[in-house]
This record gives sequence, structure tokens and C-alpha cells, in this order.
Amino acid sequence: MAELIVMTQKNYDDLKKELEELVKVKRPEIIERIAEARSHGDLSENAEYDAAREEQRSNEGKIAEIEYKIKNADIREEVTDNSYVHLGSVVTVYDDDMDETQVYTVVSITEVDVMNNKISVESPVGSALLRKKAGDKVTVECPNGNYTLKIISIE
Repeated sequence: MAELIVMTQKNYDDLKKELEELVKVKRPEIIERIAEARSHGDLSENAEYDAAREEQRSNEGKIAEIEYKIKNADIREEVTDNSYVHLGSVVTVYDDDMDETQVYTVVSITEVDVMNNKISVESPVGSALLRKKAGDKVTVECPNGNYTLKIISIE
């Protein structure tokens, strides 16, 4: 059985929109470029053809991935209650060991953006924070050792 992928309705709708773009716009463009490259003759030495075929493989892989996510979506209602951490919360935490404060946005696995501190509800930090309240201390379990975070605020 496939694993359910937790996401918001907005995220689900964004995936559907992206899928439609890839199938109805990008796929035909790539097919057209492949046909154009074929018309230039010998395919064994045709870099344009190879590049178009590689882009086609990449696009089809992305389509399959998005279709899988949509098929296995577990859509969660967006919660506005900031008394506890949930999908969509912006959480400020303090790490005693590192003596630093960090701000994370808890998102679905399809929205993860580590460079912008958007962490998955399924990540070690995200799952440790889930359903906790401001003032709580949570233990984050990691392969190279556990550490503790204190929740400062939830938005």
C-alpha cells in the first residue's frame, strides 16, 4: 500500500496546476522539438535530439512524481489555532546546545524548502514539534544523537 502524503488543499491545487502545465504545455513543446531535431538527419550525432529526449525523460519523471503525490494525497484542513504546532505553523525555537534561535515553517513534504527553513511535518524536527505548545521542550531524534529545542512562539 502506498504511503499517504500529507498536504493542504492549496498545496494539492498547486500540484494539479503544475501537472496540467507539464502535460498540456511542456509535453507538446518537447515532442515538437524532438520532431524538429529528427528532421535534421542522423540521430547518432544530433546533440539537439539527445537534449530534447533527455528533457522528455525528465518531464515524464516529474509528471509521474506529481501524479503519485496527487493520487496519495492526504488533504488536511488548514488550522488557524496558534496554541499548538500544526501544518502551516511558523515556530520559533531555541537550541540550548547551539545557543541560537531558529524559525521554522512546518509544511507538507511536497513544500519543503530547507534554504528558507520550510521543514516537513515528517522530518525529525517537524515531527518532534507537531502538536506541541509554546514553552514546551521537545527532543529531536537524529541518527547522530538527540538534541532538545524549546518552543518560544507559534504563529
